Amino acid sequence: MTAPRASHLIVIIGAGPAGIYAAGKLIEAGHQIVLVNRDIKPGGLAEYGIYFTKHRMKEGLRKHFRRLLANPRVHYFGHVRVGRNGDITLDEVRELLRPSAVLITTGAQGTKRLGIPGEHAPGVYHAKDLVYHYNNLPPFSQRSFLIGQRVAIIGIGNVMVDIAHYLVHARKVEEVIAVARRGPGQRAYTDKEFKAIAANLDVDDLRRELERIRTRVEAIGENVEELYRELTKYLNTPPEEGPSPTRFRFRFLCVPKEIVLGPEGRPIALRVEDTELVRREHSIVAKGLGTCWDLPCDTVIFAVGDKVDEDFGLPVRGTEYVTNPHPDPDYPGDEAYQVYDPEKGEVLEGLFVAGWSRKASDGVVGKAKQDGERGAEALLHYVERLPVEPMGDLAERLEAFRAHLRARGVRFVEYADVQRLEDAERREAERRGLEWFKFATDEEMFHAIESTSAVG
Repeated sequence: MTAPRASHLIVIIGAGPAGIYAAGKLIEAGHQIVLVNRDIKPGGLAEYGIYFTKHRMKEGLRKHFRRLLANPRVHYFGHVRVGRNGDITLDEVRELLRPSAVLITTGAQGTKRLGIPGEHAPGVYHAKDLVYHYNNLPPFSQRSFLIGQRVAIIGIGNVMVDIAHYLVHARKVEEVIAVARRGPGQRAYTDKEFKAIAANLDVDDLRRELERIRTRVEAIGENVEELYRELTKYLNTPPEEGPSPTRFRFRFLCVPKEIVLGPEGRPIALRVEDTELVRREHSIVAKGLGTCWDLPCDTVIFAVGDKVDEDFGLPVRGTEYVTNPHPDPDYPGDEAYQVYDPEKGEVLEGLFVAGWSRKASDGVVGKAKQDGERGAEALLHYVERLPVEPMGDLAERLEAFRAHLRARGVRFVEYADVQRLEDAERREAERRGLEWFKFATDEEMFHAIESTSAVG
């Protein structure tokens, strides 16, 4: 069978919102796409990051993704880990498929640490791992999390709210404390997301906390009473999951300095340093005051964002892959998506990043979509300058890629397999009388695919 002609073959690594929406832009332009994904199922953040009870939101995204992934110009390979220590390296992908360009949209799969004593202890976790766990992403779905009864969450964004939501309604722990280096006026979560745990807010404790920080908040012109009204606006909103005994508290204007461990090596307290707020030209920053105190807790969860995977094979600076610092005179803004080698002082030809691979932990699905499409535009500007590529050997390239993966013992899936898996999960949900069902291990998914294939 002769493959359809297209100007170029483009590889996208990572099938989350940024990668899939980028693929949509590229197939509109007439190109062939090979989409390589770490997980069996596509979706990334949309599948494994959004809180697991938000069925309608997830299914709405899946429907759109299905239309794009079913396009004959998209060739999906799931359960393939790309990286220096993965199933295949980036260089091998390029050698086998010979694409005109590669767009990396693998997200922020590294772990961002604060570098404080005790952060590697049992009972100390990173939010991403726990989010993956309760969203049934292998292998995190099978990992044991030793969650106690008094949990401190470091960070005050929407991820903190999701983790608190899980602890309040799924785990029903005694107490959840959100710890913020800045004040209530700088909270990064969306107020409407807070509805899920608003009924558990300890308002008496909140009053005491606002009095504790009153002078430091008022020093930058913020009004404590207004802040209280904003923080409690959804107090009487009944949670969809019903009541929970968990008490939710805030601790503002304190930065973690150490996780204090007990005799068994587990947390007994989070040591924090008081901070004050300082207005800069375009922001409000927290400045340490030197005074420290201990917040009793038995579990600590970092919800401070993530970083890219340093073992992927691209230059890294801070939490992100390095992009071109030099403006593109022809297409201003494209340089932000071009991968750059700071040691050689040059752009890495044909390599682009988008989504959280470009700017780690920035926004959610809507922002990932926007950035993926912008990354696709930058890549299109690049390939437009290249000679048109004959695509008659596309089938051979794809088969060479499959053969290489098989030789490595990689148990990869293609999109027809994903469709079989989704059919199996729908049938299982119906059998159990559930709104949704998701297999929690790779083996269960492969078994479902193979069983459905055999029946078909």
